[in-house]
Amino acid sequence: MSTPGPMRSSRVPLMPEIPRGEIVSTYDRYEDARHAVDLLARAGFPVQRISIVGNDVRSVERVTGRLTYGRVALMGALSGAYLGLFLGLLLFIFQPDNTAILGVFVAAVAIGAGFGMLFGVLSYAMNRNRRDFSSIMQMVASRYDLVTEPELLHEARRVLTSAA
Repeated sequence: MSTPGPMRSSRVPLMPEIPRGEIVSTYDRYEDARHAVDLLARAGFPVQRISIVGNDVRSVERVTGRLTYGRVALMGALSGAYLGLFLGLLLFIFQPDNTAILGVFVAAVAIGAGFGMLFGVLSYAMNRNRRDFSSIMQMVASRYDLVTEPELLHEARRVLTSAA
C-alpha cells in the first residue's frame, strides 16, 4: 500500500507547500490559467488533482489617490453609515413597536456616519505625516503554471490542445 501524494488528497494540507508534479502549461495571466482549468473541468478531467502555481510573486501597491481631510471624512462617514445601517436594520427586526422605527433607523445611520467621520479624521490627523495617500496592496505573479501528477500530464495536455 502506498501513501497518496500531496496532490491526491482532497483536503488542503495543514502547512502550506508547493504542489509537486509536472507542468502542463504556463500562462502569463491568472485569468488564462483559470480558463484552462475550466476547460479541463468541462472535459471531465479530475481537476482536484491539478494546481495553479504562481511564480516570481511580487507585492504591488497601487496608489488610488491622495488623502485629504475631506476625503478621509467622507470615507469615514460612509463606512460609519454602513455600520449604522446594519444597526438600524437590527433595531428594525427586533423592535416590537413599529411606529417610530423610521426615526430610529435614520438616527442610527446618522450617528454611525458621525462617529465614522470623527474616527476617520482623528486617525488621519494622528498619522498625517506618515502616509498621505490611499492604496491597494496586491500579490502578483509573473507567470502561472498548471501542475498535475505525471500520470495525468498527457491527458491534460491533450484536452487543452484539442480545446484550443
